Amino acid sequence: MPAITNHLPTSELQALDAAHHMHPFTAQGELAQKGARVITRANGVWLYDSDGNEILDAMAGLWCVNIGYGRGELADVAARQMRELPYYNTFFQTTHVPAIALAQKLAELAPGDLNHVFFASSGSEANDTNLRMVRTYWAMKGKPSKQIIISRKNAYHGSPVGPSPSLIHGTSQRCQYA
Repeated sequence: MPAITNHLPTSELQALDAAHHMHPFTAQGELAQKGARVITRANGVWLYDSDGNEILDAMAGLWCVNIGYGRGELADVAARQMRELPYYNTFFQTTHVPAIALAQKLAELAPGDLNHVFFASSGSEANDTNLRMVRTYWAMKGKPSKQIIISRKNAYHGSPVGPSPSLIHGTSQRCQYA
């Protein structure tokens, strides 16, 4: 498989991006005028843009690349898994070997009797699931009305607009998307 390369000038990439890509939490019109920074590659903790600038990725790709970019051993393992079973959910009373193995390893590393794991794909999904679990727990304990959720002011809990308004203190996280 050939590598994805930057074969267009930055201005053309920015124009294509503005014409077809909606960015989260972004005023799209303003970004179209300014032009998005085009990231073309990464290695370790460094990002490189289409103009050749080296940028420290102190946010770890929005908190999901915390072991760095360009890890060949991880690419090899991921490629092997993608060929064998790239994905399957664990709804409908199913599981798969990677989920079993990772759950076992996490339980082994967790302190005390924390020995069960629930996998989620995002902070929003994880928090929504936590709310469901806590409400189910209290309903099973005979206290279904126990539903107050406490959060820090301005805490970040993912970006749903509807499913968990209690986690954002009833305030709106609006952005102008025009």
